[in-house]
Amino acid sequence: MRSQLELTPIAKGDTADGPHYLALRDKIARGIELGKLAAGSKLPSERQFQGDSGAARGTIREALFQLEAEGLIYRRDRSGWYVSPPAVTYNPMRWAGFMTYVAEQGRSPTTETLSTELEPAPPAVADIFRTAPGTPLYNLHRRRSIDGRAVLVERIIVDPALAPGLAEHSLDGSLTQILTGIYGLTVVRNRVDMRPCALVKFAADALGVKPGTPGLLVVRTSIAADGRVVEYDQEYWRHDAIRVHVDLDVRG
Repeated sequence: MRSQLELTPIAKGDTADGPHYLALRDKIARGIELGKLAAGSKLPSERQFQGDSGAARGTIREALFQLEAEGLIYRRDRSGWYVSPPAVTYNPMRWAGFMTYVAEQGRSPTTETLSTELEPAPPAVADIFRTAPGTPLYNLHRRRSIDGRAVLVERIIVDPALAPGLAEHSLDGSLTQILTGIYGLTVVRNRVDMRPCALVKFAADALGVKPGTPGLLVVRTSIAADGRVVEYDQEYWRHDAIRVHVDLDVRG
């Protein structure tokens, strides 16, 4: 279905304050803001953009890459460009699982377990868990989706001494509920680090995007009252799928 977005040819006046691609970027962004391009809808092809705007193919690609970097649109491999759905809000101050906080926002979360293995801990990971290098730890790889769109892949490490037989449970749901409900593990502190990243190949492949696509790496260490690490989680997010929100009381 053809988009409702109408692009008039870029005139000289459109480029007085900047490059051609920024004028085109602004036209598309306004179309998204005004609802002419709904969330999840497919953008016109580059050829259609070229015919409607009169812009060169390189100019069109620069505009699309700019919008992608801003999180307004995203690519599906061999399918085209789409308007990004609204991002979900993530509060790192809570130990609320993905399934919980996504559902609370009226969205539909799903989880797919890609692999579950017992693997020897390398020195850096062993240090996090205060155990000897080479100690077998659970390594879980999962892909998580919102409204049917894959938005993150994660690698979770759990000490089997705290959760024996974890791999026997279905992990295509809330790991938080399993750890609390079955193993009685309660987290009292979360240490969260976040930084922009370019999605590496394993994450990009799992999300169906090209390596190097902008992403957000969220690393979370969840700690129990006795100081033991309950889980160590590395999440590779599509950068347009998450909005970090923290509400703090400020005291003088």
